Amino acid sequence: MPEWVEDELGAHVSVAGGVERAPERARDIGSVNLQLFTKQPNRWAEPEISPDQADRFRGRRSECGLRVAGSHDSYLINLASPRPELHERSLNSFCRELERCVALDLDFLVTHPGNATDGDLDAGYGRNADALTRALEQVPGRTRVLLELTAGSGSSVGGSFEALAAILGRVSSGQRERLGICFDTCHAYAAGYDLVDDYDGVWSHFDALLGLERLELFHLNDSKHPLGSRKDRHEHIGEGTLGEEPFRRIMTDDRFLRIPKLLETPKGDDLVTMDRRNLARLRGFRAELGSGRVP
Repeated sequence: MPEWVEDELGAHVSVAGGVERAPERARDIGSVNLQLFTKQPNRWAEPEISPDQADRFRGRRSECGLRVAGSHDSYLINLASPRPELHERSLNSFCRELERCVALDLDFLVTHPGNATDGDLDAGYGRNADALTRALEQVPGRTRVLLELTAGSGSSVGGSFEALAAILGRVSSGQRERLGICFDTCHAYAAGYDLVDDYDGVWSHFDALLGLERLELFHLNDSKHPLGSRKDRHEHIGEGTLGEEPFRRIMTDDRFLRIPKLLETPKGDDLVTMDRRNLARLRGFRAELGSGRVP
């Protein structure tokens, strides 16, 4: 089995003690990819990354042999908000997030598309796209922005492939090529995409509306709730309503072998045990291919 096939796996890791600690935590769980927060995700405070801190992070990333590293933006950001003050505050926060990612030389920034709290989803798509365009114009760099499919609860503007396509289509053509898609398996199942009984149909639909070339990251999470629940509650791999089979298929699907795949599953009592177990389970699905157990 080629060595690289296990090298697309990783997890969201803690930045306690500073972002420069994250690469070592990824290494501790046997991971070559990571996702982190560049700030406390439930606060508006916008810390800056000092040049020394950025140098330490990049140095430790190299020492730990990380291939892919990225961030997830603040939970407070709502780029689809109809409230002018919140929209502008969200845009400013998103720009600061993107600046920290560029300073750390991160590969991606995952963002939830937000909520049209006035109920006008179409206007929400436009507000989100306008904010993305402005942010990408203001903060150049190689960090890519990945729109994450959401569970589709409430007034979310990111809970369907159609919604993501609508946002992408309204971002200025000059900035659109810096955008991609993050596919969260828990969110997709909660939004009604049946990865259990219609795996091929889900991906045909994704390809038709978004194009598989836009798929740049997986969040691999099982779900505590059933298909179409619109509830975002993550579970350990194979222990939720998705079960093992969708993860087995993703791990052995030729189209997805090189796409980074990150855990956001519950951590448990420490920062390594459950991540190691979930990563081992995913690698076990891949190993089955080599043993002939998977068609």
